[in-house]
Amino acid sequence: MSTTGLQDRDRASGLEARTTLVRAARLVDVAGSVADGWVLVGGDTILQVGSGAAPAADEVVDLGDATLTPGSIDLHGHGGATEAYEDDSFAQALAMHRAHGTTRSVLSLVANPVPALVASLAQVRAVMATDPLVLGVHLEGPFLSPHNKGAHNEDHLIAPTPADVDTLLEAGEGVLRQITIAPELPGALDAVRRFAAAGVTVAVGHTVGTVDQTRAAFDAGATVLTHAFNAMPGLHHRAPGPIGAAVSDDRVTLELILDAVHVHPLVAETLFRAAPGRVALITDAMGAAGAADGDYRLGSLDVTVTDGVARVAGTDTIAGSTLTQDVALRNAVTLAGRSLPQAVAALTSIPAAALRLGDRLGRLAPGSAADLVALSPALEVRRVWGGGRELR
Repeated sequence: MSTTGLQDRDRASGLEARTTLVRAARLVDVAGSVADGWVLVGGDTILQVGSGAAPAADEVVDLGDATLTPGSIDLHGHGGATEAYEDDSFAQALAMHRAHGTTRSVLSLVANPVPALVASLAQVRAVMATDPLVLGVHLEGPFLSPHNKGAHNEDHLIAPTPADVDTLLEAGEGVLRQITIAPELPGALDAVRRFAAAGVTVAVGHTVGTVDQTRAAFDAGATVLTHAFNAMPGLHHRAPGPIGAAVSDDRVTLELILDAVHVHPLVAETLFRAAPGRVALITDAMGAAGAADGDYRLGSLDVTVTDGVARVAGTDTIAGSTLTQDVALRNAVTLAGRSLPQAVAALTSIPAAALRLGDRLGRLAPGSAADLVALSPALEVRRVWGGGRELR
């Protein structure tokens, strides 16, 4: 359990205990599929789940031929609807992703000077005070390799020092949920231990590290691989690198951007087969998600989006995605050969477990948060509830 105070806030409820019965043609989560299902919600919590005859409720919502799933959890996204999570306001970005089924978000910040990250952490803290659907911050930087920087400004990349770790832990109390670290950097393993001991989920990424360096990071407390295959050495038969280390370690969750741009669908399917129950679908979305092609900023870098593909201006470097989680779900089924329960798990229970929130999020089960998504037979989002409140 986290010692950052986030767990207590995640359990807080400010809603009246009015009951709502939501019926659907089927319920789907990691446990499988149930026909003619219903979910009884009281306030922000699921009270009962079943099929057929249902208990009485203050309100009944009949979704007809829809499939009801838990709300999606995005471990890694930078914004949308023209906004970034470093902006003064990003309400439109959150609203757009929620309309596409993401009911809980970890807000990813690109590499910036430590004082700027401290300011961003304070800003997100203020948002979290009134918005329980924001789970906290993911610092994707500054402790990344300049040799695999991706769409991060190299000027802002540094090796972790005890002083910087102290600063970020202090500023991130109750806010910092996840951090990505390149394990080969000087001081990296000590930093992994410090963040993990404080309850922060530590990920390996933006690295040129070897399999042994990555394994050392996992042994030190890292439990996630940031966007598998991207910004890291490939899986070579004599040098398995970070991917091989993560696939072979059952403690590790592997993030995957399933937009058919970042990773070929065949490779995505192979990863699902190699690490069953451990692949978490993420968006890595930037400001152009849910918006038009054009020119954007990602942190301090200029980005050009053409045909929905974001690249650092003037280069071939991919700069995040324009993905939403409902598209990732459909791609998991149609491109990566996953069953619907497997695809749903990759968006719900698996990321919840990676954040150590599996007892509260990611399932259609009594005691879980009332985060629900109603999908059409074509797996398009019809309605969304987050914490018992309808969002779409």
